Amino acid sequence: MRRRHLLLLLAALPALAHAQDSEPTAAQPKLPKEKLVIVTRDGVRHDFTVEMAMTPRQQQVGEMFRASVPPDGGMLFDWGTPHPSPMWMENTLVPLDMVFINPDGTIRAIAEDTVPQSLAIISSHGPVLAALELAGGTTARLNIRVGDKVLQRIFGNAG
Repeated sequence: MRRRHLLLLLAALPALAHAQDSEPTAAQPKLPKEKLVIVTRDGVRHDFTVEMAMTPRQQQVGEMFRASVPPDGGMLFDWGTPHPSPMWMENTLVPLDMVFINPDGTIRAIAEDTVPQSLAIISSHGPVLAALELAGGTTARLNIRVGDKVLQRIFGNAG
């Protein structure tokens, strides 16, 4: 009898392991938060408190299924090493501004007011160390542009 239960459990292990990689169906719990500052080319500092998406699963789920993003919040995706960072809006209910950031903290590209639920690929336009998701309209409202500087510990420039 015990052997049969053990065999059933062993047979189920691959399915259980795959369940972690399955398509998300709900918003993830709030992630650990850290400070982030964007300094515009005219020297204006904008302070944010962002959730840190560090693991592959956290990055896969991202802002999916969330009804809002705070005006001074967002989510920072730390890729660990620079690489192209294609993103999309599947299961994302609100427009986002996606800010793609070089390893030195300079902004490489911005996609403003991305379309909720869209499967269209949003390009980072080259290798980046991180992507930052902000509430849609934030970059226009704060005059944040390509070339501006992001200060955060992952870029080695927080302080």
